[in-house]
Amino acid sequence: MSQSGSQAAAFFRDVRQSRVVWLVRGDDGSPTHLSGNGTRSLPFWSTSARAQKAAKIWGYGLRVGSMPLDTWCESVLPDAARDGLGIGINWSGPRLVGWSFTPMEVLNRLAAAD
Repeated sequence: MSQSGSQAAAFFRDVRQSRVVWLVRGDDGSPTHLSGNGTRSLPFWSTSARAQKAAKIWGYGLRVGSMPLDTWCESVLPDAARDGLGIGINWSGPRLVGWSFTPMEVLNRLAAAD
């Protein structure tokens, strides 16, 4: 399994257990990433420690926040789908890279794991 694959697997395992999703944000909102295919992704992490590492790498005064998994699934994912955003999952490493999924793929993966 690739590093990104293992990070994605950890994300779904961790959030199912903790029922919490972590994000990085600043005064202007959360950072996004534009992929080579033109899709913009909004990243999330499965633990506070993972999100803190991302905030430190990105800098710019970003801080870590969390939300209940149910709120994320019911509010954030539908909004991201409406806005055409992908969902970055446990991006890691010095350049914060990893897999992104459509919001529907995220919901399907969570449902399949229940």
